[in-house]
Amino acid sequence: MRDLPGSVLFACSQNAVRSAMAEAMLKSLHGKQIYVDSVGVRGSEVNPFAVEVMREIGLDISRHRAKTFDELLDTSFDLVISLSPEAQHRAVEMTRTMACDVEYWPTLDATAIEGSREAVLNAYRDVRDKLMKRIKERFPPPPGPAV
Repeated sequence: MRDLPGSVLFACSQNAVRSAMAEAMLKSLHGKQIYVDSVGVRGSEVNPFAVEVMREIGLDISRHRAKTFDELLDTSFDLVISLSPEAQHRAVEMTRTMACDVEYWPTLDATAIEGSREAVLNAYRDVRDKLMKRIKERFPPPPGPAV
């Protein structure tokens, strides 16, 4: 098991779906043990489908406010995880002169999925579930109390 980083930044294209979901999930697993933030290459309003599928697992991202790399007040992260190719490029650029690890987790852009409401929701659920699995593997939750 790897040591947990003190701070993690999730990055994607618009900070409206993938990185916002990942931020909420890691915070829910580790609370204040890890400082977690998220950004996008461009900013956008949080996606309503993302809000809906996160509510299904008990997490509310409806008040998430997207920000860009340029809006970060602090860039001192131990780990940056990029979820889209363009975010990977910006993460590498940002950390070029920093002692910071960068990981690339290619993640489907659910906003590109078309079809029925249920088909779109299923795409968002798939993104959510894959991110949760990866987050739990990379940042194992603390053991629960012994019973």
